[in-house]
Amino acid sequence: MVTKAVACPVEVLGSAAVGMVKVVAGPVEEVLVETAPAAAMHQLRHPAVAPLIAPRCDNKGLEVSNVIEDEDNKLNMATKMTSPEGKDGRNEESEASSPYPPPEDPMQISPQPKDMKEEHSWETAEDPSKKKEEPRRTNNQQELNELFNRLNLTGRDNDKLSTSDVLKIDVRSYQPQGPKVEGEIANTFLNLLFMTDYRARYIPIKEEYYELSLKNVEHRPNEDVDVFDTLFNEEDMVNEDIKKKSQIHPMDVQMAVFHSADPFLRQSLLTKLSMCQYALPLLVPNPFTIEIEFPLWAFRQVWKSWKSTDASGTVTTHNEPMFEVETPMVSVFRLGTVSTSKSQLINSLINEKHNTFFHRNCPGSSRTRLLMDGVVEIAWYCPSGKDTDHFPECVAICNLHGDGKAFKIQQTILSEMASVNVVFLPRLSKTDTSMAIVKELFSSPTPLIYLLTEEDSLLQEMGKGKFKMGLRDRNQSDIVQDLKKAINEGLSLRRLVNLGKCRLENLNKQSEIKVDENDDDCRKGKEVALQIKHLLEGKSAVKEMFLPCQGKLWHDWCQKNKNLFRLHGNLEGQKSRIKQEMLSLRCKQQEAGCSNFMKLFLDTVDSLPSLSRMYFFKWTSILMDSCTSDELVKLHHEYNDKWSKVLVLKKKQDNSNQLEKEQTELENISHQLNAATFGLEHILREMGQIYEAAMSVRNGGGDQSKLPAMAAELMISGQPLELMDGDAGHVPLIWIGAVLDEVIKKIGDKRIFVLSILGIQSSGKSTMLNAMFGLQFAVSAGRCTRGAFMQLISVTEEIKAQFDYILVVDTEGLRGLELAGMATIHNDNELATFVIGLGHMTLINIFGENPAEMQDILQIVVQAFLRMKEVNLSPSCVFVHQNVGDITAGEKNMEGKRRLQDKLDKMTKLAAKEEDCHAKCFSDIIDFDIQKDVKYFAQLWEGSPPMAPPNPCYSESVQDLKKTILSKALESTGMTLSDFKTTISDLWNALLNENFVFSFKNTLEIAIYKTLETKYCNWTWSLRKAMLLIENKLHNRIDNGNLNTIQESLLLTEMSLTYEEVEKTMAQYFDEHTEKDMLVQWRGKFETKICDVHSDLVKETQKKLNDLIQQKESRKKVDEMKARYEKSLIEKSQVLALSLKHQHKSEKDLKKEFDDMWEGWLREIPTGSSPVKVCNIWEDVMSMLSEGYERKAFDDRLKQANYKTITYRSEYSKYVMLGVPECQESEQAKKGPVVSRWKKLKGYFKTDSLTADEHESIKRLTQNIHEQVGKIIENCSILTMGYNKTYFQEIADSVRNSVSGYEKDMAQGGFAFKKMFTEDLLLFECGVASKAFLELHKQFQKDNDVLIYLNNQRDQYYTVFMGFCQGAQSHVVLGDFICSKLELSIKQAVYDQIAIDLAAEMVSDYPAFNGNRQKLERHILLSLAEEENFGNFMKYIQNPKEHFKSFITEQVKKYMATVTSPKLLKIIQGNVKHKTQCARNAAQTATEEVQKNPEDANMWLSNFSDELKDELKFADKSCFDAFKITDVDFLDKVVCNGLDKIVPKLIESFSKLSLLQIEQFRTTPDEILIDHFCKCCWVQCPFCKAICTNSMENHPNDHSAPFHRTNGLNGWSYRGTTNLCVHFCTTAVASDGHFRIDGKRIPYIDGKRIPYKEYRTAGSEYVNWSITPDNSELSYWKWFMWRFKDDLEEYYGKTFEGEGEIPKEWHNHTKEQAKASLDLYI
Repeated sequence: MVTKAVACPVEVLGSAAVGMVKVVAGPVEEVLVETAPAAAMHQLRHPAVAPLIAPRCDNKGLEVSNVIEDEDNKLNMATKMTSPEGKDGRNEESEASSPYPPPEDPMQISPQPKDMKEEHSWETAEDPSKKKEEPRRTNNQQELNELFNRLNLTGRDNDKLSTSDVLKIDVRSYQPQGPKVEGEIANTFLNLLFMTDYRARYIPIKEEYYELSLKNVEHRPNEDVDVFDTLFNEEDMVNEDIKKKSQIHPMDVQMAVFHSADPFLRQSLLTKLSMCQYALPLLVPNPFTIEIEFPLWAFRQVWKSWKSTDASGTVTTHNEPMFEVETPMVSVFRLGTVSTSKSQLINSLINEKHNTFFHRNCPGSSRTRLLMDGVVEIAWYCPSGKDTDHFPECVAICNLHGDGKAFKIQQTILSEMASVNVVFLPRLSKTDTSMAIVKELFSSPTPLIYLLTEEDSLLQEMGKGKFKMGLRDRNQSDIVQDLKKAINEGLSLRRLVNLGKCRLENLNKQSEIKVDENDDDCRKGKEVALQIKHLLEGKSAVKEMFLPCQGKLWHDWCQKNKNLFRLHGNLEGQKSRIKQEMLSLRCKQQEAGCSNFMKLFLDTVDSLPSLSRMYFFKWTSILMDSCTSDELVKLHHEYNDKWSKVLVLKKKQDNSNQLEKEQTELENISHQLNAATFGLEHILREMGQIYEAAMSVRNGGGDQSKLPAMAAELMISGQPLELMDGDAGHVPLIWIGAVLDEVIKKIGDKRIFVLSILGIQSSGKSTMLNAMFGLQFAVSAGRCTRGAFMQLISVTEEIKAQFDYILVVDTEGLRGLELAGMATIHNDNELATFVIGLGHMTLINIFGENPAEMQDILQIVVQAFLRMKEVNLSPSCVFVHQNVGDITAGEKNMEGKRRLQDKLDKMTKLAAKEEDCHAKCFSDIIDFDIQKDVKYFAQLWEGSPPMAPPNPCYSESVQDLKKTILSKALESTGMTLSDFKTTISDLWNALLNENFVFSFKNTLEIAIYKTLETKYCNWTWSLRKAMLLIENKLHNRIDNGNLNTIQESLLLTEMSLTYEEVEKTMAQYFDEHTEKDMLVQWRGKFETKICDVHSDLVKETQKKLNDLIQQKESRKKVDEMKARYEKSLIEKSQVLALSLKHQHKSEKDLKKEFDDMWEGWLREIPTGSSPVKVCNIWEDVMSMLSEGYERKAFDDRLKQANYKTITYRSEYSKYVMLGVPECQESEQAKKGPVVSRWKKLKGYFKTDSLTADEHESIKRLTQNIHEQVGKIIENCSILTMGYNKTYFQEIADSVRNSVSGYEKDMAQGGFAFKKMFTEDLLLFECGVASKAFLELHKQFQKDNDVLIYLNNQRDQYYTVFMGFCQGAQSHVVLGDFICSKLELSIKQAVYDQIAIDLAAEMVSDYPAFNGNRQKLERHILLSLAEEENFGNFMKYIQNPKEHFKSFITEQVKKYMATVTSPKLLKIIQGNVKHKTQCARNAAQTATEEVQKNPEDANMWLSNFSDELKDELKFADKSCFDAFKITDVDFLDKVVCNGLDKIVPKLIESFSKLSLLQIEQFRTTPDEILIDHFCKCCWVQCPFCKAICTNSMENHPNDHSAPFHRTNGLNGWSYRGTTNLCVHFCTTAVASDGHFRIDGKRIPYIDGKRIPYKEYRTAGSEYVNWSITPDNSELSYWKWFMWRFKDDLEEYYGKTFEGEGEIPKEWHNHTKEQAKASLDLYI
C-alpha cells in the first residue's frame, strides 16, 4: 500500500507540533493526529491558565475579546477528526490529547481546514514582545454544572458535604454492591473510601445505553448489507444517546467530592486517600474561581510511618505528620504533549502493583475530564528499612497534571521546592516555547532528569546532577531501574551540596496560591490552640502540672470507691470514713481546679462561635499529637526491645534477678508511655473530673455546669468520648451521666443500637471499626486505645423506625501491653463484662490462628456472656477471625468453625464451673449460629507495609460484616439514651463488687418492671371494678327475689367483655412496648396472674352472693312475718284514719293517735317473733378463757394491756423460760445421761436471753396465729345463723394448738413459753374476734329481728296514716308508699355506686393510690415522717400489712372529710338521676304492660319490680290490697311526681363528700382499696424488715426492695454484745463480714458463720431475697436512726455503742432531706 504524508500548513516542530499528521508505512494505513493545541485551548478555560496566555491582537494592536471563544469553536470542529466522541480530547492522565493509543482510522485522513492553520499559527507564535497576558478563564460553566448535577453534588461554598453526612448509615449500607447510576457515584465513592477500599476510584456504572444498542442490533432486518458501511459508518453504529453524554472520569468524581466537601470532610478525605496509598491533591485550581488552593488544613491529619537508613546502616523508625516533616521532593511534570503515560511510570517508583497516581490505563478512565488539569498531587515513598527499598529515606513525589508550560505557577513552585526535577519532554525544536523552561531548569542547581518520550537513548549524565534518558521502545523495567538510579544520584548530590528539604507547611508562603488555613474560623481556632501548645512546650510532667484532677487524686478516689465494696469491721463507720476521704479528695481536686492550661481551654470553648470551636478542637488534637509523637515512637521502640528481652528470659526460664530487673524496667517504660501520651481525650477527661469534683463538693466554687454541654456537642459532632478511663480503670459515672443528659437535651432521648468490640491488643479492633463506619478512633500517633470510647453514628430516616443512632464502643486490648506487669485476668474479665453488657452486639476480634491467644480471649468472653445470662441480659455476638491466610477454601473455613465451636463449648464448661451455674455448651448461654456468626477476614494489607495499600478483600469482609450487623440491628428495638446511661451505671456498680452476678442490679429492668406493676394494678382494678358493679346488680336481683342461686357461668358471662378487653390491652402492651424483648420474660407469669385474679374474683363474688341467698332463705319466715305485720299495720292505719277523718284534729293530735296505736299494736306482737337474743360477747370471752385458768390472771393481763402489742413487739424474753422444758427432760433421759446432762447444761448456760433470730421466730408465730384467727372469723356463719359463743372456743383451741406445735418444733431451742404468753395471745385474738363478731351480730339483728325492722319502718307508716287522714285515695297512698321505699333503695344503690366511684377516683387521682404498691409505701413513709410518732413507725416496721390498712382507711376518711371533688360529686348526682330515671322507666313500662292486659295494681307492682331487678331493690310484695286499684295511669303519675320530689332531697344529701355516712356503705371505699392494694407480697427482708414491694402475691422473681434499712431496726445486735447494728444490709452484703443464725429452725447451719456475700445459703428466708450491694441508701433511715435513737434503745433494751455507734455524719440529715430522698422510690 502506498504511503503518503499530508503536509501541515505550520512549521513542523516535532511530534508535539501543532496539527501534525503523519502516515506510517505498513500493511494498514495508520494515522496519528496530535492535537496538542486542543489541550492547550482547553487550558484557556481553567483559572490557573488564563494569566499565562497573552490575548490575541488584531493588526491595529487592539485586543479581541471573542477570539478565544471562536477559536474554541473551530478547535472543536477540528478535534472531531481525532476524537471518537467528537469532544475536545481533554485527559489529564494521558499527558496528551487522548488517554488511549492513537486511533487507527484511515477515514480521518484529510487536509486541515484553513481556520485550523490560523489557529495553530497563532498558538505557536513565539515572539515574546508581541504577547500580552490573557485573563484567566474558567472551565465551561455549563459543563461544570452538568458534572456536579450528574453527581448530585453542589460544589459551591454553601451547603457543603460534612463528615456526618458521609458517616450516616443508610439502607445502601446493607444492600448488595454493584454497578451504580451516576447520581450514586459520589456517595459510593465516599462510602468505599471511608472503608479504606482503594477500589473507590473504580466504581462500575450501569450500562444504560448498552442494552438499547443491543436491542437495535437484535431487531435489525436480516438483509444483505455492505460490510464496509457496517464496520465504518459512525452514524449507523454509534447511538446518539451515547454521544450526548460521556462517562464521568473517576478523578472528576474525586475532585468534585473534594470541592463539595467542608474543611473537616476534606481532612478525612485526604486521611483515607493516604491510607489507600493514593496521591493527595496538593495544589488545586478552584473550578469556580481564579485561585489556586493549597489545602494545608486537609493535610493536618495525614501521618506516615517508615524506617529510614542512614549512611552507617542504622535504621530509624518514624511516625510523623506529613505536613511538617522535611523530606526530599521529586517533582514530575511534562512540557508539551508526550506519548508516554507519566503517571503510570512514576507509580513504579512507589509501588509497582498499585496505581498511586491515576493514569490512562486505569479502569474507568475516559477521554473527557474537567477538574484535574493543573492539579498537583503528592505521594510519599516510605521505606521499610530493608535492602529492597527504592530509596533509603522518605521521599515526596509531586505530579503536575497537564502541560507544565500551561500551568506555569504550579510548575514554578514545584521546580523551586524540588530536590530532584523529572521532566517528560517530546522532541522539541529550538524555537519551542518549552525551551525557555528547559533552559531555566538546566541552569538551576537542583538535580534534573529529562525523560525524552521520542528517544530511545540510555541514561546519560549531561552534567553534574543533570541526566537524560529516552523512553521509546525501551523495556519498562529497565526504564524504572535507570530512573531510580538517577533520582538516587540526584538525592545524594543534594545531600552533598546541602540543599534543603521540602516541608509542606512552607507552601503557605507562596503568594500565588490560597491556603485554606487562612480562613477566619480556622485561624482563630489555631491561634488559641497554639497558645495552649506554647504552655506545654519545654515543660516536663505536663499532665501533673496542667491536668492535676485526673492524676493521683483521681486514682486515689477510684481506689477508695472500690474499697467501699470491700468493707470489714464497723461497716457504716468505715463507709462513712471512706466517703469523707473521698469527699476530701474531691475538695482537693476542686482546689487544684482549673490550671492556666484548662482555664484557657475552657474559656476558649465557651467564647468561640460554633465553627471556630470545632476548628479549635481539631487544632488542639493535631498539635498535641505533633508534640508527643517523637517521644512516643522512641518509648515504643524501647518498650518493644525490653519486651523482647523479657520474653527471651521467660523462655529460658531464667530464675535470676535479671528477669525481675528487666520486668521492672519494662514497667517503668510503661509508666513513661502513659505520662507521655497527651491528647484531646485527656483534656476532656480533665473536664470530667473538674465537673465531678464540683458536683460532689457543691460549695459554690464556680459554675461548671457548662462542661457537660461542651462534651455533648463534641459527641454529637462525631468525636469519640471516653467512657472508661483506661489509666484509672474506672468509669466516671457522674460525668458520663451528665454528658448523656446534655446529649438528650440537644437531640432528644433517641433510641440507639450499641455495638461494642473486644479483642487482644493490636489485633486491629479500632482499624476495623474505622473501616466499617469511617470513624476516627485513635490508631495512629503512637497510641493504642486505652479504656473504652464511644461514638455516635446517625442513621437515615429509613432506619429510624428501629433506632436513631448506632453507638460504637471501642475498647483497649485484652492483655494489653500497656498493662503488662500489673494487669490481671480480673481486669480483662471486668472490661469484657462491661462492654458485653453494654452492647446489643459485641464483635469478638481474634487475630491470627494462635491457639494460645485464642484460648485466652475465648475464656474471658465466654465467662462474660455467662454472666449476662445469669442477670437476664441477652446480647448477641459475632466472632471476627482476622488475618486468616486462605479464607477462600470452604473446607478450611468449616474446619476452623468446628474448632472454634469446640473451644467455645470447652470454655463454657470451665466458666460454668467457675461461676457455679449449669451450662454445657456455648449455645446454652447465648443464641449463636456458628455458620452465620463467624466471619473470616483476610490480612489488612495487600503486600508489605509501609507502602502496601489496604487489601480489597479486607474491605469486602468489612462490608459483609457491616451488613450482618445492620441486619441484626434492624431486628432490635435498641434502647434509649437514658436507658443506656442507666445500664452503664448498673454494670459498673456491679463490677465494683467481686461477684458480678450477685451484685448486678438492672435498674432499667427494675424500672420497666415498675411500669409493668403499675399496668398490672390498672388491669386488676378494671377487673375488680367490673366485678363490683356486677355484684351490685346481682345483689339487687337477689333482694328482689329474681335469683335463687349464683352459677359460676353467670359471673363469667357478665365479666367476659371486661376480661377480654383487659386481655387485649395486656397483649397489646406486651406486643407493642418498646422494651418488649425485656418484658417477654414476665409475660407468661402476668397473664397467668391476671387469669388467677379474674378467677378469684369470680369465686369470691359467687361465694358472697350465694351466702346472701342463703341468708335470705334463712330469713324467709321472718320476711313473711314482716309482710304480714306490715299489712296489718296498713289496715289499722287506714281504719284509724277513717275514724278520725271528720274530727278535724291537729297534726299533733293525729301524731299522738298514731303513736298510741303503734305502741298498742307492738304489744300485740308475740314475743317469739323476735328470735335474736341480746348477748354480752366480751363476758362470753372471759367466761371461756377462765375455764382451766384463774379469772384473776386474765383480769391482771387485761389491766397491763401488754397483749395489745404481742404481734409486733421488739422482744419476747419475758414470755419465755430459759433452760430445758420439763416435757423434754424425759425424752432426753432416754438418749442417755451424758446427752441429757449436756443438753441441760447447754440450756442453763445460755448467755443471752433470746437471739434476734429467736425473737423474729416468735413474732412470726404470733402473726401466723393472727392470720389463722382471721380465717376462722371469715368462716363463721353469724350473718346466717347468728352469734354463738362456741366460735371463741374454736379460736382458743387454734391458738393453743399453734403454741404447742411451735414448742415441739423448737424442742432443742433451750426455752419454753410461760403461761402469760398464751394468755396475752388469747386476749389479743379474742379481742379482735369480739369486735368483728359484735358488728356481724348487729347486722344479723337488723336483718332478723322483726321489731327492729318494724321500728325502722315507722316513719313510712306514719306517712301512709297521714295520707289516709287527709283523704287521699289508695292510688296516692300506694304511690307515696312506693316512693318512700324507692327513696331508700335509690339512696342505698347510690351509696353502693359511690363506694366504687370514690375508690376509682382515688386510684386515678389521689397521689398515694395512683400507682403501684411501692408508690403507696412512699406516701406512708412521708406520713410517718410528718407525724414523727415512734409507735406508728414500729407498727409499720413490725406489722406493715396492718399499718397499710390503717393508712388506707385514714386517707379515705380524710379524703371524704376534706376534699371537694366536683368531678366525683357530678358523678354522684348523675347516679341519683340515673337511678331515679330507671324507676320512672320501670313505672312507664309496667303501666304499658298492664294496659295491654288489663289487670289491677298487683300486676303493675310485679312488672315494676321485674324492670328494676338489676337497678334497685324493690320486692313486688305489697302490704296494700292493690287489687282494688285499677287506675294504673294515675298510679304511674303519682309515682313519677313522688320521684320528682325525691331527687332534690337525695342530691342535697350527697352535695358534699363529708355528708356521706360510712355505715350506709355496704362495702366501704377503704375496704375496696385494701382488697386492691393489700393482696400483694408482704415478705420482709430477714435482715432489716424492708418489705418486698412487688404488687403480686407469689410473684415470679426474687423478693426485692428498692432501698433497705439498718439491721438495728429489726433488733439485730453484734454477737456477744447489746450493741444494736447500724449497718445497712446492702452495705453488709458487699463487705467481708459474717453473720450467724442461732435459731434451731435451720439445724444444719446452727451457729455457723455465714459470709454476708453468701447470705442466700442461710436458709429459705434468705435464698429468695435479692439484696444487691448499693451505696445509695436512703437518707430517710439515717435521719430516723438519729431522731429516734433513744426510743430504739428503750424499745429493744439495747444501745448504739461500740461497733453499733451511729456515725456522726448521720446527724446532718434533716427531715426535709429524708423526705426528699423518698423521691428515689418512684
